[in-house]
Amino acid sequence: MRFTYYGQSCFLIETSGKKLLFDPFITGNPQAKDISADSIEADYILVSHGHGDHVADLVSIAKHTGALVLGAFEITEWLAKQGVTHTHPLNFGGRKQLDFGIVKFVHAMHSSVLPDGTYGGNPGGFVITTQEGNFYYSGDTSLMLDMQLIPRYAKLNFAILPVGDNFTMGIDDAVLAAEFIQCSNIIGVHFDTFPYIEINHEEARNKFTLAGLNLTLPKIGETISL
Repeated sequence: MRFTYYGQSCFLIETSGKKLLFDPFITGNPQAKDISADSIEADYILVSHGHGDHVADLVSIAKHTGALVLGAFEITEWLAKQGVTHTHPLNFGGRKQLDFGIVKFVHAMHSSVLPDGTYGGNPGGFVITTQEGNFYYSGDTSLMLDMQLIPRYAKLNFAILPVGDNFTMGIDDAVLAAEFIQCSNIIGVHFDTFPYIEINHEEARNKFTLAGLNLTLPKIGETISL
């Protein structure tokens, strides 16, 4: 598996010959100024919730790639009004078998409204199981006891968690989340994009290390083999 980071919570996972893009936010992201949304390829786009920093380039990328978009029912309904109909709606607890593996939609604790004020449904995360490995993307969320259910769904090879604090979990809660989901290999997202969510990288890594965990804070445009 390969992980490519585009900033905020936008990243690409390559697995089983397929490209899975999550929460596309390139346009308007000051950290991604050297990345063109038109250059990104995807077979699938997975959307955790409707905030602008997660869907800014959703319509344009969905149209130019023809990718299947998965997300809350309300988001797929909104997409249809934007001319994007190659979608699959999900709600909590639901699973979808696809050619690369299984996608399960799980709870997140956050808020969700689309850029035009349309209700975006409830925010969520994804548990992905594939032949190459399993991972959990929590989406934007606070720490939740529901995370203790994740190991019952899959034995995780890695997890992608927000660490920027203020709007989501910070470092201390992300350490607890890693314990809840029984995963020692964490990729941090949703940090440093704006002043509200800037973090001390060294302090963050040290807290994870002291807990016996590994935290990766990827650079914009960086690709990591997992």
